[in-house]
Amino acid sequence: MTTATNQTDPLLLQLAVALANQPRANLQELAKAVGVSKATLYRFCPTREEIIARLLEEATITVALSLEACDLEHAPVEVAFKSLIASVLDSKELTLFLIYHFRPDFLLETNLDKRWLEIQKVSDKFFLRCQHEGLLRIDISAVALSEIFFGIGCSLIEAEHRGRVPRAGMAELIEKMFLQGAGVQQKA
Repeated sequence: MTTATNQTDPLLLQLAVALANQPRANLQELAKAVGVSKATLYRFCPTREEIIARLLEEATITVALSLEACDLEHAPVEVAFKSLIASVLDSKELTLFLIYHFRPDFLLETNLDKRWLEIQKVSDKFFLRCQHEGLLRIDISAVALSEIFFGIGCSLIEAEHRGRVPRAGMAELIEKMFLQGAGVQQKA
């Protein structure tokens, strides 16, 4: 979810995709996948673990900045919802990386780094707001709506990466599928 205030290094984005394609790749395999020498990659990040740590940090910052830029708390819900869709699709490389490297313990209260827990709370609060303002149905919990929304986004990004879904029209597809399934049902 790249924003104007957080420009991700292009090599880091290439590494995110390489690690999504080959989650267990070593430094040599990663260097080959992104088209640089092992020495160049070593100067960038000397270990595979440091690359993963750097990508996790970049993804955390990028997601937090993107949610902030969407103004989920104050923007009209329809505008914020469209902005949220765009932000999810903006950072497909980091999303692909997170699909394979996000760990459930990031969301535990016992984790010292509470940033992902805070991101989850912001998302849940926005979907609750969407329910209160009549955009989304109330018979599905805001937490479930939040999980479903990001699940749809991640699935489509991965499907695009595998060549199964075209990029064109993906934002409209997410909006239509989510709102028609989770939207407030009109009474006849």
